Amino acid sequence: MALIETVRAERLAKIVRLKEVGMDAYPARSLRTHTVAQFLENHAVLEQNDEQVTLAGRVMSTREHGGSLFVDIFDGTKGQCFVQRKNLGESSYDLFITTVDTGDIVEFSGMAFTTKRGMPSLDAIGWRMLAKSLRPLPDEWYGIKDEDERYRKRYLDILLTKDLTERIKRRSAFWNVIRSYLLERDFIEVETPVLETTTGGAEARPFRTHHNALDMDVYLRISAGELWQKRLMVAGLPKVFEIGRIFRNEGMSAEHAQDYTQVEFYEAFKDYEAGKEIIVDLYRTVADRVYGTSKFSIKGFEIDLNTEWKIYDFCELMRKEYDFDPRENNEKTQNLHQLLEKENIPVPEVPEVGRMVDLLWKKIRKSLSGPGFLLNVPVYLEPLAKKSGKDPRVVERFQVILAGSEIGKGFSELNDPVDQAERFARQSELREAGDDEAQMSDAEFVEALEYGMPPAFGFGVSERLFSFLEGVSVREGQIFPLMRPR
Repeated sequence: MALIETVRAERLAKIVRLKEVGMDAYPARSLRTHTVAQFLENHAVLEQNDEQVTLAGRVMSTREHGGSLFVDIFDGTKGQCFVQRKNLGESSYDLFITTVDTGDIVEFSGMAFTTKRGMPSLDAIGWRMLAKSLRPLPDEWYGIKDEDERYRKRYLDILLTKDLTERIKRRSAFWNVIRSYLLERDFIEVETPVLETTTGGAEARPFRTHHNALDMDVYLRISAGELWQKRLMVAGLPKVFEIGRIFRNEGMSAEHAQDYTQVEFYEAFKDYEAGKEIIVDLYRTVADRVYGTSKFSIKGFEIDLNTEWKIYDFCELMRKEYDFDPRENNEKTQNLHQLLEKENIPVPEVPEVGRMVDLLWKKIRKSLSGPGFLLNVPVYLEPLAKKSGKDPRVVERFQVILAGSEIGKGFSELNDPVDQAERFARQSELREAGDDEAQMSDAEFVEALEYGMPPAFGFGVSERLFSFLEGVSVREGQIFPLMRPR
């Protein structure tokens, strides 16, 4: 820290020196005529025409060469400038030598030329400071090794790590491919409330805050507007979607963050069988347009999205692994404690059947490679999906299985207001028993259903899919993950 403060003091003194000669260390405007990428792309023509250009970028390194300097600058693309005393003049060259440091953002004017080693460069005839850095950059070759420091100073991590810059570009492409996919199919992009008086659309512990103007507590949403989008189904909009931030006040892991981006979309007059075809095509489209491949190595699994997707039956898997049919939960509830203990799985604080069954399922899930669809989940595990016409003990829901995890969920939406009210009532009982992840009852949503909502397919997937395709944790896949203040 003492070294940094010494460097900072020295650089503040250099700002004073710049001011003495009339150069602003932080001017409002740049005179840049070309990006470095444009300069390199048109270098041969610029050199042939002897055209003066102006480049600007961060000084990443300098190398002395016979009383002159080669300066590497970066504006998203790295370029090289040649700084000579004879071209700048004595005073300007000396000012550059005495005031410019690695990390400064500098503007160079000059002519395109090619070095003896064939490197396209700019032969500078003038320069100007655009932003004087007060702190030294970490070594460009070694970067920041401490993970906590990398996340706290993500801007430096990105600056020094090309892979992170490329990941940010892919993250943008990932969401824009999904957006384009839906827009091309006549979906309407909507925005729904982030602040809610009751949370819905998922089972999760919400963040609570206070709305001063209305003097009431509200919650940050835990889904990307599921119940709001289904109101739009009632309103007659047949295809809607939202890509937005959601918030869940839960634990952290390689697959879980507390605030993250999710897409949810709904299409009237479709069911989850039709939805499976859409999702296979969507995932393959994302893989092709963002990564140019269908094959990924994820958590030790080799995944090919272009293979035929598997079908996993929830009840069959549970029966095979534990000799327990989760549809008959009332008969063997007493055995769930014993099963959890046998599998070394902690019993949840609220020992409710659904929670215990879900914990047992998660152990099975870890061995499933996918890509595939998990079907036939019991009704008590999904309060928003329509019951199966073949077996009313399960719902018409699928979850995408990839590399031992659930990466997306879709179902035939429950549009029976009486059934919905009964399931909300059951969730309310769980909340009263202490399960703060159970869904809140939403009487206004039930009222909307009473006006009639068409049969519909709904689906949601979060940025967990992006992190899986990248082969990193959700936290690493985010640009600025949340950090505890020092």
